[in-house]
Parts: sequence; C-alpha cells; structure tokens
Amino acid sequence: MDEQALLGLNPNADSDFRQRALAYFEQLKISPDAWQVCAEALAQRTYSDDHVKFFCFQVLEHQVKYKYSELTTVQQQLIRETLISWLQAQMLNPQPEKTFIRNKAAQVFALLFVTEYLTKWPKFFFDILSVVDLNPRGVDLYLRILMAIDSELVDRDVVHTSEEARRNTLIKDTMREQCIPNLVESWYQILQSYQYTNSEVTCQCLEVVGAYVSWIDLSLIANDRFINMLLGHMSIEVLREEACDCLFEVVNKGMDPVDKMKLVESLCQVLQSAGFFSIDQEEDVDFLARFSKLVNGMGQSLIVSWSKLIKNGDIKNAQEALQAIETKVALMLQLLIHEDDDISSNIIGFCYDYLHILKQLTVLSDQQKANVEAIMLAVMKKLTYDEEYNFENEGEDEAMFVEYRKQLKLLLDRLAQVSPELLLASVRRVFSSTLQNWQTTRFMEVEVAIRLLYMLAEALPVSHGAHFSGDVSKASALQDMMRTLVTSGVSSYQHTSVTLEFFETIVRYEKFFTVEPQHIPCVLMAFLDHRGLRHSSAKVRSRTAYLFSRFVKSLNKQMNPFIEDILNRIQDLLELSPPENGHQSLLSSDDQLFIYETAGVLIVNSEYPAERKQALMRNLLTPLMEKFKILLEKLMLAQDEERQTSLADCLNHAVGFASRTSKAFSNKQTVKQCGCSEVYLDCLQTFLPALSCPLQKDILRSGVRTFLHRMIICLEEEVLPFIPSASEHMLKDCEAKDLQEFIPLINQITAKFKIQVSPFLQQMFMPLLHAIFEVLLRPAEENDQSAALEKQMLRRSYFAFLQTVTGSGMSEVIANQGAENVERVLVTVIQGAVEYPDPIAQKTCFIILSKLVELWGGKDGPVGFADFVYKHIVPACFLAPLKQTFDLADAQTVLALSECAVTLKTIHLKRGPECVQYLQQEYLPSLQVAPEIIQEFCQALQQPDAKVFKNYLKVFFQRAKP
Repeated sequence: MDEQALLGLNPNADSDFRQRALAYFEQLKISPDAWQVCAEALAQRTYSDDHVKFFCFQVLEHQVKYKYSELTTVQQQLIRETLISWLQAQMLNPQPEKTFIRNKAAQVFALLFVTEYLTKWPKFFFDILSVVDLNPRGVDLYLRILMAIDSELVDRDVVHTSEEARRNTLIKDTMREQCIPNLVESWYQILQSYQYTNSEVTCQCLEVVGAYVSWIDLSLIANDRFINMLLGHMSIEVLREEACDCLFEVVNKGMDPVDKMKLVESLCQVLQSAGFFSIDQEEDVDFLARFSKLVNGMGQSLIVSWSKLIKNGDIKNAQEALQAIETKVALMLQLLIHEDDDISSNIIGFCYDYLHILKQLTVLSDQQKANVEAIMLAVMKKLTYDEEYNFENEGEDEAMFVEYRKQLKLLLDRLAQVSPELLLASVRRVFSSTLQNWQTTRFMEVEVAIRLLYMLAEALPVSHGAHFSGDVSKASALQDMMRTLVTSGVSSYQHTSVTLEFFETIVRYEKFFTVEPQHIPCVLMAFLDHRGLRHSSAKVRSRTAYLFSRFVKSLNKQMNPFIEDILNRIQDLLELSPPENGHQSLLSSDDQLFIYETAGVLIVNSEYPAERKQALMRNLLTPLMEKFKILLEKLMLAQDEERQTSLADCLNHAVGFASRTSKAFSNKQTVKQCGCSEVYLDCLQTFLPALSCPLQKDILRSGVRTFLHRMIICLEEEVLPFIPSASEHMLKDCEAKDLQEFIPLINQITAKFKIQVSPFLQQMFMPLLHAIFEVLLRPAEENDQSAALEKQMLRRSYFAFLQTVTGSGMSEVIANQGAENVERVLVTVIQGAVEYPDPIAQKTCFIILSKLVELWGGKDGPVGFADFVYKHIVPACFLAPLKQTFDLADAQTVLALSECAVTLKTIHLKRGPECVQYLQQEYLPSLQVAPEIIQEFCQALQQPDAKVFKNYLKVFFQRAKP
C-alpha cells in the first residue's frame, strides 16, 4: 500500500496529505484487486494505526456493497475467511479495537450477511457463535453485528428499493425458521453470564433483544424465564434504563388484545410489588424518564386492546381492559405532574388517549370526572415557566420547553372536548384568583393565568371568533375574564412574558371590544406607551407593532374617535432613521412597516371626507419623500462602500414604507375615492430617479419595482405615463436576476391594461428580448450550478412573458416586430419546448404554441405560418416527449404533455383534414411508426373529447420509449 498516502488518514495530517489519502481511497475503490491488499492487511494485522484499519474496512465495505457480484467464488470465499480470521484475532488481542473500528467491522459483516445468507452462507450465525463463544470481546462484536444486521433489515429510516425490501422479508422469514431460537438462547446465556460482571455487554444485549423483539416470535421473549430476568435487571442500577427500554419494546409488540392485556397486567403486578410505582421515592430522573416511557407504552397498549375489543363486540374483555387502564391513571398522573419535563412529556401520549376514551363514553363515573380534573390541574401547573427560563437569550432548553408546551396544549384541547364546562370553570377559577392579587404574584403564575385564557380561544371552538355571542354562560364567563384582564392593571406587570401574553390575548379576543367598546381607550394607551411600543424590551416592541396593526385593522369601525390622537402619538415611531444620526430607533424597519400600515388603515377607513384623508396621507408620506431626496443626493456622492449600502438600505425602507401604506386601500375604498392619487403620484415621481443611480442598483431597483407593482394595482391607468422611462432604466446593464424580477412587472401591466399598453409593448418588446438573449448567451463555467439555475429561471420568466402577451390577446405585439424577429421568437419557443429538460418551461411553451396556432393557424393567418406549423410545431409535439429526459412518471412533465396534446388538437381544429393527411402520409411514417399505430393515432386525434386524446398520447409515448 502507498504508505505516504496512508499518512493522510490521520485527522491531524496537513491538507495535502489528506487530499492524497482521499484520492488514494477513490483509486482503491476502482481498482479490481486493491480490496485483497486490504483484506490481507486486516487478516495478518499488518498495521497498528487505527485510521489505517478503518480505511481497510472502508475499502472492503465498498467492495461488498457495490462490486460483490463481479468477484469469483474463490474471491468471495476469501472475504468470508478474512472476516472470520479477523474476528478470531480479536479474542486474543491484549486491547480491544477502538469503538469506531468495531462498528465499521460490524457493518461489513452485516453487508456480507444480507448478500450471502440466503445463498452461500446459511451458517453465518453458527460460524460466528462458534468463534466468539462467551468471550466478552467476541460477544461485544457479535452484538454489534446483530444491531448492524437489524438496521440493514428493518431500520425504517433507511430507504430500500422494492427488490431489497423483498430480499429483507425473505431473510427474516428464513431466520425465523432456521436460527432465531438459537440466537434468543445465546442472548439469554449472555445476559445470565454477564448481568453482574459486565454491564456494558449486558446493556448491549438488552438493546439487541429490544430491537429484534419487533419482528420475531414474541413467545421466545415474553416467557417467565426471560421476563423474570429483565425484571431482575430493573433493580440493578447500571442495567435498569436499558431493561426498561427492552420491556417497552416487548409491550409495544402487536399481538392479540386479550393476550396483550394479560402480558401488561402481569408486568404491572410485578413492577408494582417491587415498588416501582412509588415515584416519589425515586431520585434518578434519567431512569424515571425511561420508566415513564414504559408506563406510557403499557397504557397505550391497553387502550389499543380496548379499542379492538369494542370493535369486535367483546364487551366483557373490553370492560376488563378499561378497568386495567383506570388502575394506571394514578401512576400516570404522578408522572405527568413530575417536575422534570422529560418524565412528564413521555406520558402525554397515554394521557391523551385516555381522554379520547372518556370522550367516547356516554356517562362518566365520579372517579373519571376526578381524573379529568386532576389532568387539568396537572396541565395548568406544568404550563408554568420555571425560574431558569432565559427570556432574553433563548437556547436549546427553552426551545424544548416551548415544544413541551405545545404537547400540553393538545391535552388542553382534548380536555375541552371531554368536558368544556369543567375546563372553562377551572380556568376561570385560576384566572380570577391570580389576577385579584397580580401585584404580589410571581410572573410565571400571572403569565400562565393569562395564557390559559388565551388557550381557551382554540380549545372552545367557535366560528369567526364569535366567543361573545351564542352560548350565554360561556360568553359571559369569557366576557368577565376579558373585562378583568383589561381593567385589573396587569398590563403594567414588570415582566416581558406577562406583557406579551396580555397583548396576544387582547388581539385574540378583539371581538370583546365590539361588545364593550368603552375599554378601547385604555387598551390603546397600553399599546402606545411604555407597556407596548415604547417598552424597554426590543422583543416586546417588535411583537406589539405587529399586534397593534392587527388590533386596529380588526376594529377599524370602532377607531374613528381616536384616529388623530393615535397618528400624533405614533409620529416619532414613523421617523426614517438615516444611518448617520447614530441613535438607535425604538423599532426596526420591519416593525415600522406595521406602524405605517396601521397609519394607512386608520386614514383610509376613517369617516373623514376625501380632502381630510388626502391631507392626512400627505402628512404621513411627505417626510418620507423629503428624506428620500436628501438621501439619494448623499448616495450619489458617497465613496465608501459600507456607507453606500446603508444609505441604499435607508432609501429602500422609505419606498417600502410608502408601499405598505397603500395596503390599506380596497375595492370599496380606492385611492381615487379617498382623494389620494396625487400623493402617490408624487411618491412615484420622487422614487423613480433612484432607478438611474449607478450605485447599489440591486437594492434600489428592487424597492422601486415593488412600489410600481403596488401602484399598478392602486393607481390603475394613472401609473401608465411613468412605465416607459422606468422600464428603460431597469433594462440598462442588467443581470439575469434583474430581468427575472422585471418581467413580472411587465406581465402585470400587460395582463391588466392589455390594449392600452400595446404601443409601449411593441416599442420595448425587442429591447427586452435582446437583454434576455444577451444574458442567456453569456458563457458560464461548466459546473457553475447557480449560473445554470439563474439561466433556467430567466428562461422560464421569458416564456411566461410571451405567454402573458399571447394570452392577453396581444399577439400583434409579436406580429409587428418584422418577419425576421417573429421567426427568431418562434424558434426560441420551439427550442424551449424540445431542447431544455425543464417541464415547467416546456409546459409554458406548448401553451404559447397552442395560442399562436389558435390565433394565426387559420386560412387568414400570417404568410408562412402554416408552413411553420408543419415544419416546426408538429415535430416539437413528438420530439419533446420522445427525449430521454422527458420523464412521464413526473407530475410536472405530465402537465407539459397535456399542453402538448392541446397543441396538436388546436392544429387539427385549425387545419382540419389537411393536418391528419400530413401526419398520416408524411410525418409519422418518417418516424418509422407502424401503419396501424398511425391509424390509431389519427383516430384518437379526431375524437371530439380532448381528454380521450390526452390519455391516448401518454400511452402512445410510453409505448414508443424503450
């Protein structure tokens, strides 16, 4: 072997050596006999370096996995012998191999096993067992090999081909017949031999039993001698977690419901008499988390048995199963309420399913009602934040608690289905007592009280948030709690979690304020002062900005008396903070977008006359325009790149804010009706010069483009005079991405104004196309993925543009470009349909071709178009689907084929019998299609039902492709 290259296997080697080692590995993988060198090195223990040994196993692994069938019988025999002699050597080694080498060796054994067990090596396990016997090193490797085999055969995370899946099923069936009882016996011997002396091997063996139990005969494990041993392990500290997991797998195994019930009950009896149900005596939380998972498994198994028995009509046994479930509830509650969230989280499944049973029972016993109440109290307690929760810097622990809270929410929703009245009463009790004394209560209790009120909104479902109408007792309870929330002064509580929960709940129940509007002023003040938008925490300010905009939008009818007051109070929050003034503004630019939108909504939905609305809108937007002009001048003079970027960002924010105010307009309240056209036209005139700024083009253009999109919707045809010069600027020195983003703007104008913009489109059609072709023809590196993707997206945008033009009845825009240009455009569409393996673009191209045939394909179409149809469009309909890259199993491709069928149908519709004659006598014979298939094809094409032809075309091409 190349000793120099092997030096690079050491993780501390320098990069040149490492590169050389990688290249050497690739070379050995390709070489037909390099594996033999590696096999020999392993068998004869030539190398002591761990990384070299691992490397040799990797080469063998590659050989067995990908090239095994190429080996001769003698060579295959050599690999088997190498592995066995390596295994024998492990018994004698003074030191065991490193774990990573043992795991890799086990993988190679497992790969060889799945390849050879059914044919060449039926005695695989017997050979290995005869080598390892009960030697601890050997046993360790034997167990690792078993785990590797299990993951090859049954690991659900590994994607198997149908062929592999069939092979795996056959292997498992053969193992069940031939060797599983022997393997189980070997496990029993290992456990018995090592349970007190070698915890590592014992735990490994328990893991193997747990893994295999899911697919072997359960009676081999679920019998007295095995279960008693496992239960014995539950009392040995170093084994009990693994024993717990093993019992969990036993309990989880699918089986007859009555047998399962008996198994679980007998296990529970033993565990209970051994004192495992006394949770409060146990201090080891890691063990309790596993034990909780086991109890969860037992509970859920009993519930599955109960469901099956009910379904089968076996009422007597179902009753027994329910009794068994009920006796576990006390234990479940102890685990659910445990202060460790992992222990609690592991039992939630059982709890959830138990509530599902109660939901199905017509009458609940007193005990069951008490259980429901106990679960409810447990959920309320466990929803509470603990002291350690870090609100300012949330890490992994915090994320886990947030996930755990989501699980508890599901329980709460389920409780609401079992007993909505009880839930409402419980929440009301907790809420009222907490808010009465909120000043002296810890933040987590105040937060959870408000949180519970918030959660009721989803737990007690109503349509369209109508919580305050309908069921009188429920409505009045919620109304009371909301009134308390708003009037108690709890919005002043000095903790971010309480403040946020307060605002979230206010917005969740905004309909309350239509019933009791007298509370709106004090809530508005909370939003606008130090409790909300001016809070000391940026997180609270940010969230409040969003919630405030939702609050104002949903209550716009009630806002009229407060509009001017609100606008005055938010004045300072609307300031565009330029990069140089250094002071940190209260809100980020993203948060300011919500404030601008809110201001727009207040003005537009007010009951003021149009001139007042216009004056307010002008007050809102004029400062932005003035700042914009100053900043644009500064940008033109800026030298430093960093300063240019920050100025461009600031300009972009100004345009974004103006755009956002326009979201307030609607069909009922248009810009015109509100008298605001002039203000927005002024904005356009202010912003458009930024397009000709040579600096920071990307940032500026994207902002102005978005504003234009909004104005096309809001200002309608008033925007048209600005479009030509804006387009001209945007087409100057552009990249693929610029064009890709510019085309949707032109599409929007074309689709909206159609004939009105025809002159403009005719004038800019070729300049736009030249810009697109210029970018598409630029040479790029062969393996530059991002450039290839950009070109693909640009091609799609180009075809989408042609589709919009033809689809908006504007085909004369293309027709008036002169014969040569028209042909060039048509050829690109044919290329798009046939040559690029992009089904999305192909589909668009066929839509364009269908449309053009429909418009120009008749007798009075443009000169030469009929020729083009037969020379290019008809062939495209065959050449595209015949390509190897046209994958008929792919959904997008099938859509492209469907449009191809429409194109052929349209040609037939427009050209009639002449088209059929051309296919029959010229085109299809040139493709060597058999006469009877040609006949069949032409009949399908002439069917009046287009769907019949679409289905036929798919079959036609499936047959035609090898």
